Amino acid sequence: MEPLTLLNHWLDTAPLRSSSRIEYEREITRWLTWCAAQHPPINPFDISIEDIAAWCAGYLTDQLDGRPFNGPDALTHIAQHHPAAALTHDRRITALTQWHEAAKQHGAIRLVPDLTMLRSGLDRDANPPRRLTPPERAMLFYCIGMWGPDHARHYRRDRLVAFLLLEGLRPAEVTRVDIRHLYDVQDGTWEVRAPDYEYEAVGKKHVLESLTVAALKAYLPHRIRPAEGVHALILGQGGRPITTDYPNKLVRQIVSTEPSLAQRQPPVTADTIAHTGFWDTPVGG
Repeated sequence: MEPLTLLNHWLDTAPLRSSSRIEYEREITRWLTWCAAQHPPINPFDISIEDIAAWCAGYLTDQLDGRPFNGPDALTHIAQHHPAAALTHDRRITALTQWHEAAKQHGAIRLVPDLTMLRSGLDRDANPPRRLTPPERAMLFYCIGMWGPDHARHYRRDRLVAFLLLEGLRPAEVTRVDIRHLYDVQDGTWEVRAPDYEYEAVGKKHVLESLTVAALKAYLPHRIRPAEGVHALILGQGGRPITTDYPNKLVRQIVSTEPSLAQRQPPVTADTIAHTGFWDTPVGG
């Protein structure tokens, strides 16, 4: 299927709001036009993260203030100094993720590119987080379960991050959970205490749900080798703790694979999930 044919078919059949359909059509058409204009032309079904970053950079020239668009520091600068542009950029990444999901479903690609690190992490609402409804939470469980090796290299870690948020740990707490304060109670349950900013386990005790325990056991054998002196449970590049904005970037990328959550307003963020919880029925919106 040709890229434009796929785009039109996806827009005609996907459960999208009219505003999202218009925005996605605009952004993906721009992306396909950019690919065709490169020398040599880029096959939209065979791209790299660097290709997408190069395309995005063209829309952020003014906001970069002379900086190259080459990593987290550039995204942090945009998020801090140009939040409106950061939100637009993240919606652009969501549009690309949705299109690649459609391409995978139609057999045009085998793997969906993991665009998590191309997000600014600023998809936050100014109001207090509105918890997910039961149907939304059920769809979130589906998205977490589907987040596998075809989406991200460290998908086991990512699943654990999502489940720790559902335990009620705040995003910054998830990044600071100390593996030395993770306790196997030997009866099938595990406990962890929310850490403070010195990584001391002095906060609320959480008895982990069975889904979190399963994700933890799946993650531990594949945990990145920690750097010297690092005891964080959740590790990123170089065996260092993940950054505090990573949980939100991750959540936005996971939910962008499913239209109803990708379009939700206010958006589904790491804070939203932490306020929702596992099984208690959300009340009060």
